[in-house]
Amino acid sequence: MAIERQTYKGRAYQEIRQMLVHGELAPGAKVVVRVMAERLSLSPTPIKSALAGLERDGFLVAVPHRGYFVPEVAVGDMREIYELREALDGVAARDAAVAPGAAEFVRAELLPLYEEQRRLLDEQGGQGYSDVDVAFHRAIWHASGNSRLAGIMDNLGGQLRFGSGSSSRAPGRVPEALDEHAAIMEAVAAGDAERAEALARAHVRRAAEAFGGVVTPDSLAPYRHPEPPAARA
Repeated sequence: MAIERQTYKGRAYQEIRQMLVHGELAPGAKVVVRVMAERLSLSPTPIKSALAGLERDGFLVAVPHRGYFVPEVAVGDMREIYELREALDGVAARDAAVAPGAAEFVRAELLPLYEEQRRLLDEQGGQGYSDVDVAFHRAIWHASGNSRLAGIMDNLGGQLRFGSGSSSRAPGRVPEALDEHAAIMEAVAAGDAERAEALARAHVRRAAEAFGGVVTPDSLAPYRHPEPPAARA
């Protein structure tokens, strides 16, 4: 019975997290237990546990006597996340490069993801790129062999997307990012830990710079996706 309850809690956590990451729950919105229970066909108990976990992981804000709310992520928050990602992505790439079978890891796991990113850029103008980009970086986090790092980075990556912090919308950023991915793969496959770390750090730094170029650097307001051209007056 305990295992079953844990499974329900895990399912609720993952599904609500996905709603947050993909923008289905708007910043400032209240997350109501009853609504989530009906939507996920679960009892209130795993929903409450999941919401508490999401609050601990930074995806929700708990307001005393009012419940859980979707936080409004400010530009400064995004910069903090990018700063942490730069350091930890570098560690992950370094450790992946010296892990046993690094070259095979690149060939079997990273290269197909890289090729799919190229295909999405060439055939679909980059639509769907962000999801594959996350998979590419997640593969490196797990290849590092550091389970704690992988868990932390998965949360940070989710918060980055949750805050609409993908730099891929910046003009010209995706082709540059793919060239950087190719260089990281080459360094990891060659077992060059120092170069892999430097390239991974530079990759995240450039992503942060691209993100900063889309918003006002000193803005304290929550970040929002820019309106599509057709929607502008």
